[in-house]
Amino acid sequence: MTRQNADYGYDIQKVYLEMMLTDAETFVRCQSVFNDNAFDRRLQPAAKFLNDYVVEHNAMPTFDIVNAATQADLKHPGELQENHYDWLMQDFETFSRHKALESAILKSADLLEQGEYGPVEDLVKKAVQIGLQKDLGTDYWKDPKSRLEAIKDNNGQVTTGWATLDKKLFGGFNRGELNIFAGGSGAGKSLFLANLGVNWALAGMNVLYLTFELSENLVSMRVDAMVTDIPTRDIFKNIEDVEMKVKMIGKKSGAFQVKYMSTGKTANDLRSYIKEYEIKTGRKVDVILVDYLDLMMPIAKRISAENLFVKDKYVSEELRDLAMELNTVFVTASQLNRGAVEEIEFDHSHISGGLSKIQTADNVIGIFTSRAMRERGRYQIQLMKTRSSSGVGAKVDLEFDMDSLRIRDLGEDDDYQEFSKRKSTVFDQIKRNAGTNDTEAEETNDDPSKGDTVGKIKAQTDSTKLRQFLNNLGTE
Repeated sequence: MTRQNADYGYDIQKVYLEMMLTDAETFVRCQSVFNDNAFDRRLQPAAKFLNDYVVEHNAMPTFDIVNAATQADLKHPGELQENHYDWLMQDFETFSRHKALESAILKSADLLEQGEYGPVEDLVKKAVQIGLQKDLGTDYWKDPKSRLEAIKDNNGQVTTGWATLDKKLFGGFNRGELNIFAGGSGAGKSLFLANLGVNWALAGMNVLYLTFELSENLVSMRVDAMVTDIPTRDIFKNIEDVEMKVKMIGKKSGAFQVKYMSTGKTANDLRSYIKEYEIKTGRKVDVILVDYLDLMMPIAKRISAENLFVKDKYVSEELRDLAMELNTVFVTASQLNRGAVEEIEFDHSHISGGLSKIQTADNVIGIFTSRAMRERGRYQIQLMKTRSSSGVGAKVDLEFDMDSLRIRDLGEDDDYQEFSKRKSTVFDQIKRNAGTNDTEAEETNDDPSKGDTVGKIKAQTDSTKLRQFLNNLGTE
């Protein structure tokens, strides 16, 4: 029963109706895309009667009932096999989609004349997405081992590269989820995303870094520093060394593609680029990093860029759909509002655009780090939302190297933990010693002419003691 043409004329449409009348289950499966207006005008009464009858009576009418009511002259097609119904399902789905697209194009003519491009895009999108529901879900009781192994192999946790964060996330990020890192201006969101990309590329995954803010050259130079441990200020002084190290490491790593996109692009633009990239390179993208969500626009909604709540709601939903469609690890960043800059605890109100993004994302992680903290070699993040663990509110300390721009795990480092304990002891001792000199301090303050000089000498002495204590930590 394979048909070689796709004209979907009167005869083939009549076959659709005749086959549906023979099997109630088949009609129910087709009902989600069934539109009587899509049929030839001579068959529309029969199609409408069939659909209305099933809805009203919850049963299939007979051929005689349909013919009597509509004079359609439908006939029983004879003995049918399972493969015949399989053909019907596939062919009727294509017929319904083509007719919907045809109708969308006709309706679009007037809209195009008026310059209404958004509704046209929406009509076409709905038409091409028409399809029968073939996936019936998961039979929970059937073969639990295979089900769990499939999750582990295809859609399980992907480590972030930082054991401390992985522990809070019960293993890492999942494919098909939307993960958002939120930080204020200058918090280092782009650096964080680039570090994640390097972690995954070095682990053998194919990484796609889409930048809406920084140039490809700047992102690439940052990655140069991260990969080679050569500071960005020295990159141009060591071009040959950079080239050698990058090429050597690249041979053992997954792909790392950096692509600049102009502000205002949509999830469809990302989808088109990713498909083109995969076709031309032959690579399957494992990780998508988008820097960042706030600079994108929704696909079909004509929304002002200033209406953050509505705009970001649609964008985040579309990005999550894209992550699920491509089955990738999907990470993006978002801006915190100005009220969060001085805060030491983040909540949903601090994210620009607010709850719209929070509700959609699977994991939302706040970046506390300021420039001053980075200069001291510290990154701190907080889990603001997570669907895969119970770690909401938990904070994670990470180490930051100003020269290489690398962010590394800190909390799991035994040497650091020991250093931290001993450092605390040192500072406690210095504090206690300082407390025994209250009298001395009071005497100094009583003599304005000498206080400043004495204070400087004392500060220098304490500073010397502190440096001695810290220098001795590594030799004890």
